[in-house]
Amino acid sequence: MTKQEKNEVIELLKGKFSQYNNFYITDTESLTVAQVGKLRGVCFSKQVEMKVAKNTLIKKALESIDAEKYAGVYDSLHKVTALMFSENPKDPAVIISGFRKENNNERPILKAAFINGDVFVGDNQLKALTQLKTKNELIGEIIGLLQSPIQRVLGALENKDNAKAAEEVPVVDAPVAEAPVPEVTVEAAAAPEVAAAPEEPTAEA
Repeated sequence: MTKQEKNEVIELLKGKFSQYNNFYITDTESLTVAQVGKLRGVCFSKQVEMKVAKNTLIKKALESIDAEKYAGVYDSLHKVTALMFSENPKDPAVIISGFRKENNNERPILKAAFINGDVFVGDNQLKALTQLKTKNELIGEIIGLLQSPIQRVLGALENKDNAKAAEEVPVVDAPVAEAPVPEVTVEAAAAPEVAAAPEEPTAEA
């Protein structure tokens, strides 16, 4: 590879590292040409860009952007390296895990992953990376958490309003039938006459 060709590769890599906040450094050694082609196809279908490059050129590209920012991945640049660039931080991990299961293989091996400024080193990080939450998933969970207490408050207010409305319903009293007052006549109302006491008999002389 000429110096000009190397510079072109470095510039290409710089563009990718600047474009994506997430990239995986994998080891594809021992994979056949057919397997590598199949892996590229899976990556393409998932909108993940896969680039194979020399470790020295990858390091130069990273150092020319921000040597300190990417310092955590330099030790992972050895053997055959295939880079995976993705907007979704967990897609490459899912691709690697699925590819292994389908082909009964231990390749590709995850050497390191750079996720939004954080570095995950080692193949033992793969399972955790497949369970990462995407930005949209995290936003959805936060919205759900925020809506939960609001729903409870709205439910309580609705119940309170219903109870208040029930209290404000006017109560119509049924008319009470008045007992008929008996008509009192003048004669009935007059005081009864007192009978005159009988005269005592006079003694005869």
